[in-house]
Order: sequence, then structure tokens, then C-alpha cells
Amino acid sequence: MTDQRTYPPGVTSWVDIEQQDVERAKAFYGPVLGWTFQDATPPGLPSRYVIAQVDGRDAAGIGGPAEPTGPAPGDPGWHTYVAVDDIAAALDRATAAGLVERTGPTVAGEGGTWAELADPQGATLRLWQAKRRLGAQVVNTPGAWNFSDLHTSDVAAAREVYERAFGWQTVDLGWAVMIRVPGYGDHLVATVDPGIRERQADVHTPVGFEDAIGWVAPLGAGETPHWHVSFSVADRDRTADLAREHGGEVLGTDESMWARTATIRDPQGATFTASQFTPPE
Repeated sequence: MTDQRTYPPGVTSWVDIEQQDVERAKAFYGPVLGWTFQDATPPGLPSRYVIAQVDGRDAAGIGGPAEPTGPAPGDPGWHTYVAVDDIAAALDRATAAGLVERTGPTVAGEGGTWAELADPQGATLRLWQAKRRLGAQVVNTPGAWNFSDLHTSDVAAAREVYERAFGWQTVDLGWAVMIRVPGYGDHLVATVDPGIRERQADVHTPVGFEDAIGWVAPLGAGETPHWHVSFSVADRDRTADLAREHGGEVLGTDESMWARTATIRDPQGATFTASQFTPPE
């Protein structure tokens, strides 16, 4: 077992956000999700990138101009990254499968290299070839990234495209479509989570859930296709209250057999879900 989380190719590995006012984003997400922050870019550059941390471990990123420039056109929302070993080869496979290259390979300092793709329905996803920054070092604990889910206008078409692009398996469970990377559970057992299968068996999760990296869902009312990010929280209602107190908006709440959730819009327009895990007894 190692204390350094690694990600095999095809596994979602990182989330970040680009907003016009980095300090304003920190002032919201810090108290709402319990994050502390570490600057990843040196002073004097026109842009800025900070690493959000939970208990000293990398959880997510926030980027933007070094000095706020006011509202700008574009999407202020969350980005999800998929780990790849060879970004050029991964782009070739993805575009052959039907994804469109939006931004070619871009070096992010010593951290790694990224590129952006769009699927036929318009949802964007990024590739990450890691160098020094492997990805999120803490997940599925309060304040940390939980899942990224594809909200799409054509579930069947999206399943076909992403399966071809990344070798994913999508499994219709009847109540949801699960995205799996076969063998990911074996990797987790061998590295950061040796007891994952036993723990999931205790709460009767679906078969293959140890390989799960996300879900595919039809669009909700007023949505456009996107990869939607969820963060784990200890108390949904307390998180919703904190979001309101710090300038956010709670768009709705929901409860299922597995979670109590709140959909939240941050002060600069990005939406995410706060999810409190409540497994059946």
C-alpha cells in the first residue's frame, strides 16, 4: 500500500475550475468545503493557479487571471480530467471515436500536459498526462471530490462514443448508468484502498462498483450537456447553509437510497453537487 494516489489510463483523475476572480472563489469554496489553498504558480505571471487541499492533500484546482478583470464570457464551470499515458495517442483514439479536439496538448509547467475534447452533444472533458502532479490525492471524504457524471442529451450515443474513446464499460443498472474502468478496483486494492471490496460489500453496492468512475444521466431541466462534479460532504444541510452564507445559491435538494444531495451554484456561476453518503442499513 502507498500513500500516493495514482491513476491508470482511462480513470478520471482531477477536477479544476477557471474563474475570473480566484480570491473570490477561495472565499467561497474554503468555508463551504473546508479547503485550504496552496499557490502552484509563481508571482508575477498573468495567470494564477491554486491547489485546494483537504487535510494537506491535493483535492482540486482553481485557476484564473492573476488580477480580477470582471465578468468574462465563457463557462466558469468545473472541468474533469481523464488520466492518459500518451496524450497524443489518446487524442487520436478519442477523435477517431467521435470526440472533437477543442484544445491541443498544453504543458502546465512541471505538473503535466492537458488537452480538451468535446463530445457530439457538446459536453467537454479534458485529458491529463501527469508529470509531477498525478491527480487528486484525496477523494470520497468530506470536502473531497466524489464523482464526475456526464449529463447528456443522448445517453445511448454518449455511451458508445466514450466506450470507444477510453475503453470504458457503461452498465445500465436500471436506476442509473454506471461508468467502469475494468481493473481499476484491482489497482485500488494494490495501492491506496486494500479493503474497498469488503467495505462496499457491507453496504450492498452494485457488482463492479469498485471499478466505477462516474455515471451517465439524461439532462435535467434547464441543463446543457456537461460533466457534472460532485463533492462529498458530512452534512448536506450544513453545506447548503454555508453556501448561502458565502454568496452561493442552492438550486435544489434531493434524497435517494444512497445520498442526500444539494445542487449549488457558486457566486461566479459554476454549479456542483454536495453529496452526503447515506447508505441503506
